[in-house]
Amino acid sequence: MGRGMEEGLSRMEGLTSLEHNHLLRAARADLLRRLGRKEEAGAAYRRALSLAVSPIDQEFLRERLTQLGK
Repeated sequence: MGRGMEEGLSRMEGLTSLEHNHLLRAARADLLRRLGRKEEAGAAYRRALSLAVSPIDQEFLRERLTQLGK
């Protein structure tokens, strides 16, 4: 399962046209969290939060950061 998630992360890096998309950043953060890469996940969640406009999305991302202890 970890190899599939690593592959997903790798493919996300090539999506430069979506670099400022909070959903892509949140999905990346979730994969990092599932892989146990908490520091990177925290940074990715913070990046997604900085891009999110919707209060609901912002609340979700803040909750994820809290769960990580960040």
